[in-house]
Amino acid sequence: MKKTFIYSLITASTLVATSCNKEYLNPSAASEQQVVNDVNGLIALANGLQYRLTVGRASPMYALPSAIGLTTKELKVLNAGNTDELNLEAGGAAVQGNNSLISNLWNQSHLVRANADNILNNVSKVSDAGTKSGLIAYASIFKAIALGNLAMGWEQSPITTAENAPFVARTEVLKNAVSILENAATALATAPSTNFTSRIVSGIDLTNTVQALIARYSLMLGDYDKALAAAAKVDLTKRSAFTFDDTSRNPIFDATFSNRNVTEPLNADFGLPTALKPDSKDKRIAFFFQTTVAANNLGRASFFTANSSAIPVYLPGEISLIIAEANARKGSIDAAITELNKVLTKKTDVWGIGADLPAYAGDKTAAAVLTEIYKQRCIELFMQGFRLEDSRRFNRPAAGTAGAERTRNWYPYPLSERDNNKSIPADPAI
Repeated sequence: MKKTFIYSLITASTLVATSCNKEYLNPSAASEQQVVNDVNGLIALANGLQYRLTVGRASPMYALPSAIGLTTKELKVLNAGNTDELNLEAGGAAVQGNNSLISNLWNQSHLVRANADNILNNVSKVSDAGTKSGLIAYASIFKAIALGNLAMGWEQSPITTAENAPFVARTEVLKNAVSILENAATALATAPSTNFTSRIVSGIDLTNTVQALIARYSLMLGDYDKALAAAAKVDLTKRSAFTFDDTSRNPIFDATFSNRNVTEPLNADFGLPTALKPDSKDKRIAFFFQTTVAANNLGRASFFTANSSAIPVYLPGEISLIIAEANARKGSIDAAITELNKVLTKKTDVWGIGADLPAYAGDKTAAAVLTEIYKQRCIELFMQGFRLEDSRRFNRPAAGTAGAERTRNWYPYPLSERDNNKSIPADPAI
């Protein structure tokens, strides 16, 4: 990525850069040096991370579940005038580097990463230990999520901000995410101070989120022992969420479910193939869809029902399914089934999600249990942006093959990167 700094004081950017790295400052705004040398500036910059990641149709919070939902048949396009969404639904060569959804996902994730680095690189200037630990944890969470977004969509990515920044394999991107989260866990041995918690956007449980994200990205890396250890530390009775209001609106509700013009769920079967269709008695169908109101958007997707709807950073079901999958891949089938049953038989959790189904009664083989885990991830984590990653990891039918369950395997690199970074690799074929 080209060097770009954007300091969002929740609602506005105060500093931007061109692709040739010349910076043009707003004369009425604080300079970069003033921001990073002052604790108030660092806290404002931290608050800006959430705004950058989650607010507006250009945000990763819209782009990730929308792009991946269209790529993996969770969603369908309602209006062909939404050309970029339509191209993602078609997949293959129709998805080009000028696609706005994948460009926004790439560019905004890198901006979040770069601004998180500005906090982490300057937090030593903060004298109050509790404010410092809070800033480290908060910035690390957002940097890790940004890196995770990139690793789920692309085979390679830069992880530094520089002229012609080098690309590294997605495994290195994920390892970097886990490493910074482990540093954050260490920092949280000092509890964040009231000076920090009273001035940061509320909703994120720092301690539990750090462990949940370590578990998530360790699973993607195939580090099952680390995933299990981190998942065991997550308190599933606690919520952690991105919060919104009528000014900073829930982007999926704002762009998708407040009208019927862009996308909606493909069907009430979570877009799953016939062999994986949900049980008709699965109570998550009613949680995620409204199917009885004529001419209404099929999607209710209960995290996207109003401008102020909170979106979970992680779900309890994700943690249980991480434990189940890690055990299954390690050959501990009974332990995997035990954890899988926590999702299948759950009546409700802190977010109101519950399947309330019988316990697993299928074959006690790794292949059968992993297939059920994939199915449950597709249902439990509907529209959370994981299905493309999951589809590859579980070796589901790939793009260009018979019975394909995804329209692409990886995304092409945005033209904004190709035009400005000589280190960029060739685009994947599909």
